[in-house]
Amino acid sequence: MGIPPGEPMVPYSSIADLLARQADRFEDKPFMVFYSDEGQRKEHTYREFHEEACRTAMVLLSAGIQPGDRVATMSFNHSDVVVQYFAAWMIGAAVVPVNAGEDDRRITFVLRDSGARLALVRDIYMDRILALRPAIPSLRQIIQVGGKVTAGFPFLAAELLRQPARLKAPRPPSLDDEALVVYTSGTTGSPKGVVLDQYNLLVDAMAIAEWHQVSDSETMMCVLPLHHVNGIVVTLMTPLYGGSTVVLNQRFHPDRFFERMSAERVAIASVVPTILQILLHAKLDMEAYKFVNFRHLICGAGPLTCELATKFEQTFKMPIVHGYGLSETTCYSSFLPIGLEPAEHRRWISKHGFPSIGVPLPINEMAIHDAEGNELDEGQKGEIVIRGHNVMRRYFQNPEVNDETFRYGWFRSGDEGFFRFDDQGRKFFFITGRLKELIIRGGVNISPFEIDEVLMHMPGVEAAISVGFDNDWYGEEVGAMVKTKPGVEMGAQQVIAHCRRHLPFDKSPKVVLFGDDIPVTSTGKYQRNLCRDLFGAWKSVQFSEHSGD
Repeated sequence: MGIPPGEPMVPYSSIADLLARQADRFEDKPFMVFYSDEGQRKEHTYREFHEEACRTAMVLLSAGIQPGDRVATMSFNHSDVVVQYFAAWMIGAAVVPVNAGEDDRRITFVLRDSGARLALVRDIYMDRILALRPAIPSLRQIIQVGGKVTAGFPFLAAELLRQPARLKAPRPPSLDDEALVVYTSGTTGSPKGVVLDQYNLLVDAMAIAEWHQVSDSETMMCVLPLHHVNGIVVTLMTPLYGGSTVVLNQRFHPDRFFERMSAERVAIASVVPTILQILLHAKLDMEAYKFVNFRHLICGAGPLTCELATKFEQTFKMPIVHGYGLSETTCYSSFLPIGLEPAEHRRWISKHGFPSIGVPLPINEMAIHDAEGNELDEGQKGEIVIRGHNVMRRYFQNPEVNDETFRYGWFRSGDEGFFRFDDQGRKFFFITGRLKELIIRGGVNISPFEIDEVLMHMPGVEAAISVGFDNDWYGEEVGAMVKTKPGVEMGAQQVIAHCRRHLPFDKSPKVVLFGDDIPVTSTGKYQRNLCRDLFGAWKSVQFSEHSGD
């Protein structure tokens, strides 16, 4: 790329530097508008947000948190979670976002493996964390957020009242300080901690803001969870970098999505394919809404089909800017260009068998490699590899996986793909499948081995595997192939009920097939991909936790 690795591409010394400068520049302009599930609207100006982050940072310092420490957060989407992220970054600490939807075993692993010293916990999760705490020796302090529900633990709202609006940090944070340790499922049962530093977040936000031409007169909207890099980088860091406003929703609600886009004059929103599918089936009255500032939707983080993309764009007359990235590359690494002529945009979305994930952002390079690290030519299928300024520092405490992941000097994504040149000589990339066996449901990585373990512990089961199958609603859903022991009779609902006792709904099989011929390789490894088509009858089914499916 012609840019020495040690030369930063951003004009800021840290995330705190960016926030302080934007607060001075925009003062009373809204930075964040938060909508609760009850419809309450709360607005933070740039100055108010900066001062609240300073106070929260002082709370962390008074609790003994130092640069390099890890601070965990456990909450649903809320404006105060955003404040907590920036507070940690202002003192050079790293955030470990905990997904409350995970099971207790996974949450315990994340908190213990990361070495988090302090956890900021939403009131509704306090009892759960306290039950897990004996197995997490590094977790020295817990601060309650929201309501004060447990005696003997500090309450954030009360602590904030004691702190000044000006930060007195022991040292200025730097670009090299760790900012996030995000845990993502791998091909083994235990998740891997992706270590991202402040520079990773800043440079990816810069690239996204520049690519999408985010301006200080526009508003973006976030409906994705803040424990994922997509929600954090695309719809928090990027609007901050561009000096714009972000509308943060506690959760995605199909009946409120367009309503809030219209009311808040949103220009860009970031979604996953599952949201597109849900909106298509919501039967909404679009006549009530006006999208005077709307430009496009950013979509990634899961399998998008040509059919879904085309149908959504035709139905709602809203362009989709498809992109690609991973937690390991901070967030996005490529996007479709936003200035394409409509006919060319449609061609890249629908005419190559897969919707194109676009061309690489200027901050990174992408290529297609074979198994030996040799670069492949146009149209040849191989592994998508990435290198550049937004690539993670490493997996936390996982040297063997690091060595394998960065073999040949590139980050190996585990995704299979190819590229095509356009008439300007740009490489447009495509994903055709995954070399890894991850199941990606609604943009969330699920390790099949974790589900296998639960299946194999069920009495009467001789062999079983989980299978990710194509699903119109979530990109992929979870199925299971089960072989019972001789003489054992078992029904699908028995297997599903067993899994639900040990796994959250999203990871539990929705369809169970029985047989004696689960395919294996010559070395005895199960061949999950050979089973996918057996679940074709359930491709269009939306499985709901409360529907009885």
